[in-house]
Order: sequence, then C-alpha cells, then structure tokens
Amino acid sequence: MTKKTIFSGFGGQGVLMMGYLLALAAMKDGKEVTYLPAYGAEVRGGTANCTVVVSDEEIFSPVASSPDYAVIMNNPSLLKYEGMIREGGVIVLNSNLIERTPSRNDLDIVLVPANDIARELGSDRTINMIMLGAFVAKTGITSLESIMEGLSEIVKGKKPGVMKLNRKGLDRGREFALRGA
Repeated sequence: MTKKTIFSGFGGQGVLMMGYLLALAAMKDGKEVTYLPAYGAEVRGGTANCTVVVSDEEIFSPVASSPDYAVIMNNPSLLKYEGMIREGGVIVLNSNLIERTPSRNDLDIVLVPANDIARELGSDRTINMIMLGAFVAKTGITSLESIMEGLSEIVKGKKPGVMKLNRKGLDRGREFALRGA
C-alpha cells in the first residue's frame, strides 16, 4: 500500500503542520514516509503545500504526480490540484473558504465547515486540526491516537490546554466526516 496526499492552502493555515503530523503519525505506525514541504517566499498569506507519501514499502520518490488524497484549504489550491487527484480519490475541503465544489464526479468529496467548527470550539487555531481529523477519519491512513502522539512531540513543553484544544479539533473533524454531513 502506497498512498500519496497533498495538503494545500495559504501560509499560516497550518498546512505544513498537517502534513508533518501525518508523516510523524505514519512513522509511529511503522510505515515508510516522505514529507516534502513547499511554500512561497511570503510564507504567511502566500501559497503553502506539502506532499506526504505513506507506504508499507520503501519509497523511491517523494513526488506525488497523481495523489490519492488532498486536503484543500482555499480556492487557488482547489483549482491547482483538483485535476491531479487519481480517480476514486478523496478530497477534504474547507467549505467555509472554498466557494465551489469540484466538478469531477469520480472523487469522494468531504466538505468540512472548519472555520465554523473552530468558532464553536473558541479558537481559529484549531482549523487545521479539524481538517486533519476529518481526513484521518475518511481515509483511515493513520489513527487520531498516532496523530496525538506526534503532536505531543512537537508541542512538548507547551500548556496542556493546547493539546486539549487540538484534540477537540481532531475529534470534531472526525465526527463531522463520519457523520457524512
């Protein structure tokens, strides 16, 4: 099994963090992983994307020419990546920031109102965790427990409230994706 994922949006939306957390979680699951981040010179507000490849076997290239999955945070990213996703692939979209649904009918599209859910949780900083929770629930590529283990490595030394809030975001994203709303 080799699965390729693109995470894409504006800098500052936590796109690279989502990809990094997926890579870390998959490594904890004993998988082979590559993580390839890319971002514009502006960083915050510019383009940001990353490719994560997860496999049971050795990975020979981190490039995902036809990814299985995409987590898309804005309209420009949808325009860029919609045509690249393989037939039968999954796209998780932040429906609060993306004005249209993909035109392809051979994709499994998950519309997540991540900004609305984050407001309910009381912090816009959870938007990426909401999207990641929905992605993990829909694809089963790793578990939320592995994501949390990876996150605890990244944010060690920070307030426990940060971990709790991120877990709430992951859980709410998961719940939303599983309920099929």
